[in-house]
This record gives sequence, C-alpha cells and structure tokens, in this order.
Amino acid sequence: MRYLVTRNNNSLMDGFDGIFNDFFGDWSTTCKIPSVDVKEDEKQYTVEAELPGYTEADVRIHVQNHVLTISSEKKTEAKDGKKYLVRERYYRSFERSFTLPEGIDEANISAEFKNGILDIALPKLPVEKPKQIEVKIGR
Repeated sequence: MRYLVTRNNNSLMDGFDGIFNDFFGDWSTTCKIPSVDVKEDEKQYTVEAELPGYTEADVRIHVQNHVLTISSEKKTEAKDGKKYLVRERYYRSFERSFTLPEGIDEANISAEFKNGILDIALPKLPVEKPKQIEVKIGR
C-alpha cells in the first residue's frame, strides 16, 4: 500500500451518513472535522489538518498499530453566564484516523501547530537496495 488511508470508525452517525449519502447524493448530516490534505515527496508524507479555533493543547496525536489518530475533546462552554440567542460557532469532539503505509519511520513522526493548521510530518524509511549475491556453480 502506497498512500495513507482514512479509517472507518464505524460510529452510529457513520451509518446514518451512509443512508443520507445514498439517498441525497453528496449531502451529509455531519462533516469530517478536521479537513485534511495529504502530500507526499521523496522524503516524507505530510498531513495538514485545518483546526480553526483549536489550540495545541486541545489536540492529541498518536500512532498505534500503524494507525495515525488525530483527536480532540474540546467542549464549548458558556462564558459570563450569558444565554445564547443564536449559536452557530461551537466546538465538538472529533477523531480522524489514517492507516499508515509501509516504510514510515514511526519513531520520528513530528508535528507543528501554527495558526489553526496542524502539520504532521511522516518521514519515510530509507529504501534498501536489493543485494546481489554471486552464486558459484559446483561440479
């Protein structure tokens, strides 16, 4: 396998999303948060996740069994004890998982969080060149 693959967490909402997606086409009851871009060059894969309103302390990243998971449990709290009349901005918990391809140096994965963008570098292991062994034919 060459590319990162999004994992299906099989939540109840995923089932509902599947029903609505089948019926309404591309419409969905929820959106995937965070939105991500995955890039590749000769040295590494890069996952860029868009997390506006989140801070570095709100986000967790871990790798287990060749699966990279980005998650947060940030909750919206009422400030100043005021009652909302309209509420369109809120935070919710999320979890995104990606199956890592073979050849990732998992011990050296690094991340940077700046201006609401989480940038995760997944370095590739050096590719070993096949060895040529000369075999002598005996009589």
